[in-house]
Amino acid sequence: MTMDLFEDALPPPWHEQIAPGAVVLHGFVRDHGPELLAAVNSVVAQVPWRHMITPGGYRMSVAMSWCGNGWTSDNRGYRYSDRDTRTGKPWPPIPEILMALADEAAVQAGFGHYVPDSCLMNRYDPGSKLSLHQDKDENDFGAPIVSVSLGLPAVFQFGGLQRGDRARRVPLAHGDVVVWGGPSRLNYHGILPVKEGYHSLVGPHRINITLRKAL
Repeated sequence: MTMDLFEDALPPPWHEQIAPGAVVLHGFVRDHGPELLAAVNSVVAQVPWRHMITPGGYRMSVAMSWCGNGWTSDNRGYRYSDRDTRTGKPWPPIPEILMALADEAAVQAGFGHYVPDSCLMNRYDPGSKLSLHQDKDENDFGAPIVSVSLGLPAVFQFGGLQRGDRARRVPLAHGDVVVWGGPSRLNYHGILPVKEGYHSLVGPHRINITLRKAL
């Protein structure tokens, strides 16, 4: 099924608050998909998609790439680094279009101007998911997270500060951006298994771009 057959019938961009300090900017970057995907591909050309191994020894179902401060997962845990430990070279810089997107999304969500230093990208194939977790490996919890959806739709789970808190299920479509911080900065969140489909720009995948202040 092609997910964008009825794009002409989509509602105009609108904002939805899902928790204190957490806002979905529906359709916020819907018209900028090609430029954003080009930025993703420019990073992936330097940091190819890879399936990380969790500290518990499990292979993640999502494939990852990154720029700015990069990401490491091994038996010592999760952490950020400014360079590739194998080569000693810095990770590629965050493309300007993603820096501008993060700043404008943070402003629209009420957080003011924003300069992230890390951009993590996840590629979801059908069946891929991300279990409920907190983003707590950053040094600065005062800065929000900006999360961009491209391609196949997904169901975003947004819970509370405890893993057992009831999680709200929020449908996300191509071009939606979620921004959360303040009282919701450490809320548990995740993605339910992505269903099969095809998007004319991204193909049989969902790509998620998250921008954050890590170090």
